[in-house]
Amino acid sequence: MKQHDMSKVAAACFYHLRRLRQIRRRVGTEFTVRLVLALITSSLDYCKSLLAGVPQSTLNVLQRVQNAAARLIFNLGPRDHVNKSD
Repeated sequence: MKQHDMSKVAAACFYHLRRLRQIRRRVGTEFTVRLVLALITSSLDYCKSLLAGVPQSTLNVLQRVQNAAARLIFNLGPRDHVNKSD
């Protein structure tokens, strides 16, 4: 998979995240999590299988998608940090 293809996947994910943010309050956290898993995580899993030898810059794009999804789920602001738990 080329960087251009991963950029398309990332753009589609960000589109879905923007739309989900608009309806998050109406559908609730549980349904938001389900939608993120269906729309975002499945796309990232698709890319993950093709990441061997990919430049770090490409991985950074996918990491930003994952961070944005976490912010949506936990209702964090765009400047809030997303860290993995220790």
